[in-house]
Amino acid sequence: MDAGPIDGVPPLLQPVAHALLQVKEELTSLLADFPREKLWERPANIASVAFHLQHITGVIDRMFTYAQQRALSDEQFVYLQNEGQKKESIDTHQLLKQLDNRISNAIQELRKIDPASLTEARGIGRKKIPTTLIGLLFHAAEHAQRHVGQALVTAKIILNSAASTEDTL
Repeated sequence: MDAGPIDGVPPLLQPVAHALLQVKEELTSLLADFPREKLWERPANIASVAFHLQHITGVIDRMFTYAQQRALSDEQFVYLQNEGQKKESIDTHQLLKQLDNRISNAIQELRKIDPASLTEARGIGRKKIPTTLIGLLFHAAEHAQRHVGQALVTAKIILNSAASTEDTL
Protein backbone atom coordinates (compact mmCIF):
# COMPACT_ATOMS: atom_id res chain seq x y z
CA MET A 1 0.00 0.00 0.00
CA ASP A 2 1.20 3.49 -0.79
CA ALA A 3 1.95 5.21 2.52
CA GLY A 4 1.72 8.72 1.11
CA PRO A 5 -1.22 11.09 1.44
CA ILE A 6 -4.45 10.04 -0.20
CA ASP A 7 -5.42 12.67 -2.72
CA GLY A 8 -8.17 15.01 -1.55
CA VAL A 9 -8.58 13.52 1.94
CA PRO A 10 -8.12 16.14 4.68
CA PRO A 11 -4.91 15.61 6.70
CA LEU A 12 -6.76 14.79 9.94
CA LEU A 13 -8.68 12.03 8.13
CA GLN A 14 -5.66 10.45 6.43
CA PRO A 15 -5.39 7.80 9.21
CA VAL A 16 -9.02 6.78 8.62
CA ALA A 17 -8.47 6.52 4.87
CA HIS A 18 -5.22 4.57 5.27
CA ALA A 19 -6.80 2.15 7.74
CA LEU A 20 -9.75 1.50 5.42
CA LEU A 21 -7.47 0.98 2.42
CA GLN A 22 -5.35 -1.40 4.50
CA VAL A 23 -8.51 -3.37 5.35
CA LYS A 24 -9.26 -3.72 1.64
CA GLU A 25 -5.69 -4.62 0.73
CA GLU A 26 -5.17 -7.22 3.45
CA LEU A 27 -8.49 -8.99 2.97
CA THR A 28 -8.25 -8.99 -0.80
CA SER A 29 -4.69 -10.27 -0.73
CA LEU A 30 -5.25 -12.99 1.83
CA LEU A 31 -8.77 -14.13 1.00
CA ALA A 32 -8.96 -13.78 -2.80
CA ASP A 33 -8.67 -17.56 -3.21
CA PHE A 34 -10.48 -18.56 -0.02
CA PRO A 35 -12.66 -21.59 -0.85
CA ARG A 36 -16.37 -20.86 -1.18
CA GLU A 37 -17.25 -24.07 0.66
CA LYS A 38 -15.30 -22.89 3.73
CA LEU A 39 -16.75 -19.36 3.83
CA TRP A 40 -19.42 -20.16 6.43
CA GLU A 41 -17.38 -22.54 8.62
CA ARG A 42 -17.25 -21.67 12.31
CA PRO A 43 -14.36 -23.52 13.94
CA ALA A 44 -14.79 -23.71 17.74
CA ASN A 45 -18.11 -21.90 17.17
CA ILE A 46 -16.41 -18.58 16.32
CA ALA A 47 -17.76 -16.23 13.66
CA SER A 48 -17.27 -17.28 10.04
CA VAL A 49 -15.06 -15.53 7.51
CA ALA A 50 -18.25 -14.57 5.65
CA PHE A 51 -19.65 -12.89 8.77
CA HIS A 52 -16.51 -10.79 9.20
CA LEU A 53 -16.54 -9.66 5.57
CA GLN A 54 -20.22 -8.75 5.79
CA HIS A 55 -19.81 -7.07 9.17
CA ILE A 56 -16.86 -4.93 8.10
CA THR A 57 -18.83 -3.66 5.11
CA GLY A 58 -21.89 -3.07 7.28
CA VAL A 59 -20.05 -1.25 10.07
CA ILE A 60 -18.38 1.12 7.63
CA ASP A 61 -21.73 1.76 5.96
CA ARG A 62 -23.56 2.37 9.25
CA MET A 63 -20.90 4.61 10.79
CA PHE A 64 -20.65 6.72 7.64
CA THR A 65 -24.46 7.01 7.57
CA TYR A 66 -24.45 8.31 11.15
CA ALA A 67 -21.57 10.62 10.25
CA GLN A 68 -23.89 12.23 7.71
CA GLN A 69 -26.51 12.59 10.45
CA ARG A 70 -28.89 10.22 8.73
CA ALA A 71 -30.90 7.35 10.16
CA LEU A 72 -30.32 3.86 8.87
CA SER A 73 -32.55 2.82 5.99
CA ASP A 74 -34.75 -0.27 5.97
CA GLU A 75 -32.23 -1.81 3.59
CA GLN A 76 -29.41 -1.23 6.08
CA PHE A 77 -31.44 -2.88 8.87
CA VAL A 78 -32.07 -5.91 6.66
CA TYR A 79 -28.35 -6.09 5.85
CA LEU A 80 -27.53 -5.92 9.59
CA GLN A 81 -30.00 -8.70 10.41
CA ASN A 82 -28.53 -10.89 7.67
CA GLU A 83 -24.87 -10.48 8.67
CA GLY A 84 -23.58 -13.98 9.31
CA GLN A 85 -26.70 -15.75 8.05
CA LYS A 86 -25.50 -18.58 5.85
CA LYS A 87 -26.36 -18.04 2.21
CA GLU A 88 -24.80 -20.58 -0.14
CA SER A 89 -25.14 -18.31 -3.17
CA ILE A 90 -22.62 -15.82 -1.73
CA ASP A 91 -18.96 -16.32 -2.54
CA THR A 92 -15.76 -14.71 -1.32
CA HIS A 93 -15.37 -12.68 -4.50
CA GLN A 94 -18.82 -11.10 -4.05
CA LEU A 95 -18.13 -10.21 -0.42
CA LEU A 96 -14.75 -8.70 -1.28
CA LYS A 97 -16.33 -6.71 -4.12
CA GLN A 98 -19.01 -5.31 -1.78
CA LEU A 99 -16.29 -4.35 0.70
CA ASP A 100 -14.18 -2.75 -2.03
CA ASN A 101 -17.17 -0.70 -3.21
CA ARG A 102 -18.03 0.48 0.30
CA ILE A 103 -14.45 1.46 1.08
CA SER A 104 -14.14 3.32 -2.23
CA ASN A 105 -17.34 5.20 -1.38
CA ALA A 106 -16.05 5.93 2.13
CA ILE A 107 -12.85 7.46 0.72
CA GLN A 108 -14.99 9.66 -1.55
CA GLU A 109 -17.07 10.70 1.46
CA LEU A 110 -13.93 11.55 3.47
CA ARG A 111 -12.88 13.91 0.67
CA LYS A 112 -16.07 15.92 1.16
CA ILE A 113 -15.71 16.45 4.91
CA ASP A 114 -14.84 19.90 6.16
CA PRO A 115 -12.13 19.45 8.83
CA ALA A 116 -13.78 22.22 10.85
CA SER A 117 -16.77 19.89 11.38
CA LEU A 118 -14.81 16.98 12.90
CA THR A 119 -15.69 17.82 16.50
CA GLU A 120 -19.38 18.34 15.79
CA ALA A 121 -21.75 16.18 17.81
CA ARG A 122 -23.21 13.07 16.26
CA GLY A 123 -25.39 10.26 17.55
CA ILE A 124 -25.17 6.53 17.05
CA GLY A 125 -28.30 4.51 16.50
CA ARG A 126 -31.86 5.07 17.60
CA LYS A 127 -30.68 6.03 21.08
CA LYS A 128 -28.40 8.69 19.60
CA ILE A 129 -25.42 7.60 21.72
CA PRO A 130 -23.26 10.73 21.80
CA THR A 131 -20.05 10.95 19.83
CA THR A 132 -18.45 13.27 17.30
CA LEU A 133 -17.98 13.13 13.56
CA ILE A 134 -14.31 12.21 13.95
CA GLY A 135 -15.25 9.64 16.59
CA LEU A 136 -17.60 7.88 14.17
CA LEU A 137 -15.06 7.86 11.37
CA PHE A 138 -12.27 6.53 13.55
CA HIS A 139 -14.60 3.94 15.03
CA ALA A 140 -15.46 2.68 11.55
CA ALA A 141 -11.76 2.27 10.71
CA GLU A 142 -10.78 0.77 14.07
CA HIS A 143 -13.72 -1.65 14.18
CA ALA A 144 -13.00 -2.76 10.63
CA GLN A 145 -9.34 -3.39 11.51
CA ARG A 146 -10.34 -5.56 14.48
CA HIS A 147 -12.52 -7.73 12.29
CA VAL A 148 -9.77 -8.06 9.69
CA GLY A 149 -7.61 -9.71 12.33
CA GLN A 150 -10.43 -12.01 13.38
CA ALA A 151 -11.26 -12.96 9.78
CA LEU A 152 -7.65 -13.73 8.95
CA VAL A 153 -7.17 -15.88 12.06
CA THR A 154 -10.39 -17.76 11.31
CA ALA A 155 -9.34 -18.31 7.71
CA LYS A 156 -5.93 -19.60 8.81
CA ILE A 157 -7.49 -22.02 11.30
CA ILE A 158 -9.87 -23.33 8.64
CA LEU A 159 -7.20 -23.70 5.98
CA ASN A 160 -4.68 -25.30 8.37
CA SER A 161 -7.34 -27.67 9.66
CA ALA A 162 -8.15 -28.70 6.09
CA ALA A 163 -4.45 -29.20 5.31
CA SER A 164 -3.95 -31.28 8.49
CA THR A 165 -6.93 -33.47 7.59
CA GLU A 166 -5.53 -34.05 4.10
CA ASP A 167 -2.11 -34.94 5.55
CA THR A 168 -3.64 -37.68 7.75
CA LEU A 169 -5.58 -39.30 4.91
